[in-house]
Formats: sequence, structure tokens, C-alpha cells
Amino acid sequence: MDFDLFIDRKCTESLKWKCYPEDVLPLWVADTDFRCPPAVMEALHKRVDHGIFGYGLPPEGLDQVVIDRFRRLYNWQVSPDQIGYVPGIVTGFTLVLRALCQKGDAVIFQTPAYPPFIESPKASGLIGIQNPMYLDEQGIYRIDFDLFERQIIDNKVKIYILCNPQNPTGRVYNKEELLKLAEICLRHNVIICSDEIHCDIIYDNNKHIPIASLDPEISKQVATFMAPSKTYNIAGLHASVAVIQDEELRKSVQDYMAYLISSPGVLSLVAAKAAYEHGDEWLREQLAYLQGNRDLIGEAIETGRLPGVTWSKPQGTFLAWLDCRKLGIEGDLQEYFMKHAKICLNNGCTFGKAGEGFLRLNFGCTRTVLNQGLDQVAEAIRKI
Repeated sequence: MDFDLFIDRKCTESLKWKCYPEDVLPLWVADTDFRCPPAVMEALHKRVDHGIFGYGLPPEGLDQVVIDRFRRLYNWQVSPDQIGYVPGIVTGFTLVLRALCQKGDAVIFQTPAYPPFIESPKASGLIGIQNPMYLDEQGIYRIDFDLFERQIIDNKVKIYILCNPQNPTGRVYNKEELLKLAEICLRHNVIICSDEIHCDIIYDNNKHIPIASLDPEISKQVATFMAPSKTYNIAGLHASVAVIQDEELRKSVQDYMAYLISSPGVLSLVAAKAAYEHGDEWLREQLAYLQGNRDLIGEAIETGRLPGVTWSKPQGTFLAWLDCRKLGIEGDLQEYFMKHAKICLNNGCTFGKAGEGFLRLNFGCTRTVLNQGLDQVAEAIRKI
């Protein structure tokens, strides 16, 4: 796969490339600019050529592909009855919130946070509790576990929304951290809703561990959501995997879902099965390319190409969380770089209070485009 190949997306309905003026370089919303694996396109062509798209079931063998994948990657034992499919992870965790909470209940999550973690509880009549992460001496984002537990107790938190790998910081939590989080939640009877959408985008010697895989007692209080969407660049097809191993918890969510949402479309699940079944080699090549992009940003920061900008090198995801607080820019950061750099990055303030003064850059693009973006950011910095 030639990940250096630039594919024009402006001629499509791409949100990323059509939301802003044509002269603005979009490095914001988290999809990539890479063509999806050939096996996915072949499977879709074959299904489309059949020509009939009536009501469907999940493709034969999809459950087993998912089960085998979890066993192979995580040594996680899951059964077919514990697996379901939803048209997106935001939809999935919103369903869990609304199925298990009453209006006025509290939900906790780490910040900076993926904006729907903030907005979904609010839209559901719930109280969002922001648990700010901090940078340690090595420049790694950490969780303040004492504060996390105090906030749970003080606010009678009902659900914890975990994001691992963490968006936007790129942290990949280790086993010890996940066990601490789980122990606190079990101690206070807090349900864990785990968004693990970036689980396949991991660098260096880091390893993704589904929190539900740690222990059967932990899994009883976890609803896990994963997806092929970020991994294989098929987000627009809307197919995600839900795993709820506890029967009572699963029934509560399924009962709420009934007559409210349908499963993903037939083409979505055809693509998901093909990606999981035949996409491993493509994924290995993509990870090597993305790591090269990540390291290019790190070099730009370390060598002063982006003076005044710092970061915590992401352990996973294709997202760079850029600390721009030392630049001294007054007003809206996103607007400043749109105006002076003709580049669109996600505004850190939408990721909670802990995101003020930051920008999120999506490096899931060709290296040429990334270099262009870094040059444009550098030029705008020089204008301050």
C-alpha cells in the first residue's frame, strides 16, 4: 500500500475536506486520508454487485472473526451472545448512559476529553464530572487516582466513561493503571463504559489491554466498544462492536435499544468483517507510516521548527495534542491558525477545561501534507 499517495477527497462528501474553505488545510476530524484495505473494497464490490439490499443479519462468520481476534490479540474470551453491533461508539455509550442513568445522575471521565464525552451526558440530562489528567516529570499524562475516587464519592457517580487509548492525549494505559481504575469503580459500584476505538493504533512497545479482559469480576461492570472505523478508515460506514459480558447489564442496554436504533447496515458489516479478517498486513504498514508521521512532529517540536509548541508524544492514536500556551495567542486558537496559517486543527477548549490553550492535530495523512501543515503552523507562529 502506498501511503504517500495523495487521494483528492474534495470531490466526495468528506466532512473533513468540505467543512471549511478550499484554501484551508484540514488536519482536524479523526479519519485518515488513506485508501482502505483492498480486501474491504473487494468485499464491498462483491456485495454491491449482488444488487439486492434488503433487511439483513450480520454476515455469517462475523461473530467468530471478532471472537478469534479478541482471543488472539488480548487473550480475552468472549462468547457470541455477549457481542452486539451498533452504528457508532458515540451512539453506543450514549445508549448505555440513558439505559442505566436517571436524569441528574453523575458521569465521570478524564480530561482533556473527546468532546462527545462532555456533550452526550449533558444532552442526556446527566452531570459530567471532569477528572483532569496531569503531566508527570517525564512528560507523560497520568491519572490522579485519589482525585478520581473522591470525585466519584462526592458526586455519587453512576458511570465512568473510559477512553483507552486516550483521545486526545494518545496515552495507552498500562495494566496497573487499568486495575486501579477498575478497583475504584468496583468499590463504589460504578459501571465502566469503555471507548476503545483507537485500540489498534499503538506505537513502540505499548500494548492495548481491554479493561474487561483483566478479570471476570471486572467484566461484570463493563460495556466495551471497539470498531474497525479508525483502524481501517471506514468511519463513514458506521459499524462498531459492543461487548457486554454480564447478562443483566446486557439486557438493560438491549431493552433500552429496542425500537430505538437498528443495527449497522449490511454494507457496513460486510466491510467490518473483511477488515478484521484480511486487514492485518495493511494495518502493519499503516502503523509504520503513522509512527513515521508522529516522529516527524516530534522532531519538528524538538528542533524548534514549531517554536513555543510542546507535546506529550502519543503512545497511540493518530492525534497530536499540541500545547500552545506559551505562544501567547489571545483569543480563539483555532481561528488564529485558520486565519494566519490556513490550517484547521481541533480547538482544545472543546475538550474540556484541561484543553484550553491546546490544539489537536490529525496526522493520519500523507507525509507531504503533514509537512505542508507543519510549515503553515510555523509560518503562523512567526507572525505572532
